[in-house]
Amino acid sequence: MATPYARRMAALSARIFGEVSKPTDQKSMKVVKMLSVQPANKNPEFVRYYPKYEELRALHLSLRRFGIIRDDLAEFKVHLGRARTGRGKKPPAKGEGKRAMKAKRKGGS
Repeated sequence: MATPYARRMAALSARIFGEVSKPTDQKSMKVVKMLSVQPANKNPEFVRYYPKYEELRALHLSLRRFGIIRDDLAEFKVHLGRARTGRGKKPPAKGEGKRAMKAKRKGGS
């Protein structure tokens, strides 16, 4: 039989070194092992495997702004937006939509 001091020291040791302080069965140990594994976003193998999309996108946008790279799809979208604006098809500004015009005609706010 261990003394209370020895039990407290064993529990403290288990907390410090990341071990389970109380005896547990196999199912509980499986959960403990799953939760003690390093998260995927901190795991160097995962981090090195996948490309850094956000940084690559920011770099691509800045290079496009300087005219070094051409992005045909983005240029086409800009062209379509300008064409819609030229034909008067752009969405109305805030407070100038159908509902606001209807309220103005009635004499509302």
